[in-house]
Amino acid sequence: MNLVIAKPENITPAERDPRWTALVNRDPAFDGKFVYSVKTTGVYCRPTCPSRLAKPENIAFHADCAEAESAGFRPCLRCRPNEASLAERHAAIVAEACRLIEASEELPALDALAQSVGMSPYHFHRLFKSVTGLTPKAYGAAHRARRVRDQLAEGKSSVTEAIYDAGFNSSSRFYETSNKVLGMTPSAFRAGGIEAEIKFAVGQCSLGAILVATSRKGVCAILLGDDPDQLVRDLQDRFPKAKLIGGDAEFEKLVAKVVGFVEAPAIGLDLPLDVRGTAFQERVWQALRNIPAGETVSYSDIAARIGAPKAVRAVAQACAANKIAVAIPCHRVVRNDGGLSGYRWGVERKRALLGRERG
Repeated sequence: MNLVIAKPENITPAERDPRWTALVNRDPAFDGKFVYSVKTTGVYCRPTCPSRLAKPENIAFHADCAEAESAGFRPCLRCRPNEASLAERHAAIVAEACRLIEASEELPALDALAQSVGMSPYHFHRLFKSVTGLTPKAYGAAHRARRVRDQLAEGKSSVTEAIYDAGFNSSSRFYETSNKVLGMTPSAFRAGGIEAEIKFAVGQCSLGAILVATSRKGVCAILLGDDPDQLVRDLQDRFPKAKLIGGDAEFEKLVAKVVGFVEAPAIGLDLPLDVRGTAFQERVWQALRNIPAGETVSYSDIAARIGAPKAVRAVAQACAANKIAVAIPCHRVVRNDGGLSGYRWGVERKRALLGRERG
């Protein structure tokens, strides 16, 4: 096959423009950032227009719709660049459905939700999951759980009132899942974790102070920082009335195991974890645990892996909410360009962890 390489003098002004690559790739990230016009058709389009790409010599770029129209071009009837983008319309539909779920005493049926936004149940279900990372049913469950947590934390309602006010049909149904939702019984949560028993110990590693804490279910916190006392205060703030027990000699072995992993990631770290988050957060955290040591992925990669390619921002928020450092390796998530993004325990610690894993 013969390749035709354009000579520099044959490159058109459009091809020299930095926006040309985004246009060729139909990159949705550039929707709303520019439009392009085609002089042979007299129309202007958004970068993601599905129409066949015109010859570059017939294309010109414009900052916005007003600039293109002042140059004599009319909006494309296919991609409608002068209206909200498809992604924006989809986001508005899902937002409307979320508000409806939140305002309802009981979770609306899928058919009713889909009808309210003018879509078929099948397409609405797919759209909702792609935007939020959750099914409508899971979103409703997460919202009810959050309402219970908020009301119990405020202490203004009894446990039973909080359960029914949050939309649960029966207290027995809630109690079946209360440990997963709250991490303990509702009465213990309302009391600030008074019945929870958490062992902890603080040690030192090359990255500074490290606190390891466990509940009866498993490791519930691994915190990194410069000040050991601050790490203990962070643990106390999470469960102000929990019974915190200093680790004994046997517990020190667990701390040593975590420190050993920080220093030499190749040894691996297989510990039972007590993760407490929303359904979406737990999906993200599980995806993080599946990233091999020494490898990195982007936030968009994680979003795609959990079946929610549009929920990139929510993935980043789930990473920021992670309280179990290294065991849930959010340090292995980087920006799309490979650069290091924020890290709960400091970018320098993130860089050090990645450096060790890569050898």
